[in-house]
Amino acid sequence: MNLDERNIAEELLLLADRAQPVHPGSYIDRAVTSSARRRRVSYSVAALAVACLAGVVVVYPMTRDLPATGERDTAAEVIELPDNTPQQAQMVRDCMPEGGPVHNMDPSRRMPGQGGVDDFHVLAQYTDGEGSTALLGSTAGFAFCTPVKKGELGEPAVFTHWGNKAPGDLAAGLTGDLTVDAYVMQTDGRAIRDEQAKKGYFRVVAGRVTPEVRRVTIEWAPGRPAEAQVANGFFIGRIPATHRSDPRGRRDALGKPWRIADTPPVTVTAYDEAGAVAGQVRNVTFLWTGSGHKD
Repeated sequence: MNLDERNIAEELLLLADRAQPVHPGSYIDRAVTSSARRRRVSYSVAALAVACLAGVVVVYPMTRDLPATGERDTAAEVIELPDNTPQQAQMVRDCMPEGGPVHNMDPSRRMPGQGGVDDFHVLAQYTDGEGSTALLGSTAGFAFCTPVKKGELGEPAVFTHWGNKAPGDLAAGLTGDLTVDAYVMQTDGRAIRDEQAKKGYFRVVAGRVTPEVRRVTIEWAPGRPAEAQVANGFFIGRIPATHRSDPRGRRDALGKPWRIADTPPVTVTAYDEAGAVAGQVRNVTFLWTGSGHKD
């Protein structure tokens, strides 16, 4: 029988933590991953209270005291995951051919503790003339899906916990009416073709919004805002990535200067029905997963 020593080690560490009488806040802090690329596999059942009503997954976060200002606590609101259409369910299966999220360094290695295809829903999808990228989510976390033609190299479905903390839940890491959960790069099969070596790369930004938000813009570069797609309390936007010379002057095996994707910080702004700014996050840096630098 094959054993996954890494997963076993993580489970033993988690059990050791549970054996100590610690404050709940300290327990959660210890569950934070050490980097945006490392994921914890374990889940805490006690951190989620899930009910299935009329085919919709509903998550009831822990009740929290209202802020002293009298403002509503957006983290205490009920958040729903939309049902997949048959086409969306097929998209999830196509983007998770291993049956669920995979290891970030090994696309053929499924991470069972992060759920299966039936746990993931298409939350929001951005489509342009080049293709599309969708935000897929479960009650614990999310992944991206950039569909490709059959036989082409697809982007692996790598999982991130909501709030970038294990065990993850839909109320984790909320920052008011607008929460930016990720700023990443997605590719499709064209990206590996020699004749189109610098095409097929897309900068993608996604996150969560409250029902009061009607539209979201992403300023990909100063003075270059673009509309994101908002649906089901989530948003996603993407733009083809441009390339620039490697600032370190490196060269490839043929002696040609390296070209790297340009990934400047972005600003994300949410607007309410009246067109007023409901929330804004500036200086969202590349590889942001809900815990990066912000002003």
